[in-house]
Amino acid sequence: MKSKIQKQKEIELGEKLLKESQNLIFVDFSGATVNDLKNLKNNLKKQKASFKVVKKRLLKIIFQRLGIDFDPTQFDAQVGTIFIPAEDITEAASPVYRLFKEKEKQKTGFKILIGYDIKNKLILDEEKMKFIGQLPSREIVLGQFLGTIAAPIRAMLYILSERSKKTTS
Repeated sequence: MKSKIQKQKEIELGEKLLKESQNLIFVDFSGATVNDLKNLKNNLKKQKASFKVVKKRLLKIIFQRLGIDFDPTQFDAQVGTIFIPAEDITEAASPVYRLFKEKEKQKTGFKILIGYDIKNKLILDEEKMKFIGQLPSREIVLGQFLGTIAAPIRAMLYILSERSKKTTS
């Protein structure tokens, strides 16, 4: 059991993380191993997000102190919180979704509970979070978009090239 001082430090750390965050993802990590969580933390670090296990009761206190109307005690399971400083939740949702799919194959209990957009006070349910986690990264989408735009130009250049070969022969 944690002492009052330890709990106070945990609340202060949680407040600091929450102030820096724009989005949150809540997961039930009960089926994940230590290595799974370590890999998840490393992947989230690349996205400048962080995974932290804070007791639901303490998390509720943190939310109340910062004026956020959300009750994490609604979850029955062990809750891990992913603090995401970026406005875009998709980058951090991707490694969470990959771990979820891996654990689903193994039939263990890692679950994505919900996502929460702090700025807009919007709750994203489990299905929406799974959908967001499957989306490709921004760079991939931009590359695909650029390829789509360039395809007609490439085709036109090919046609012109072939026509010029016919006229010179």
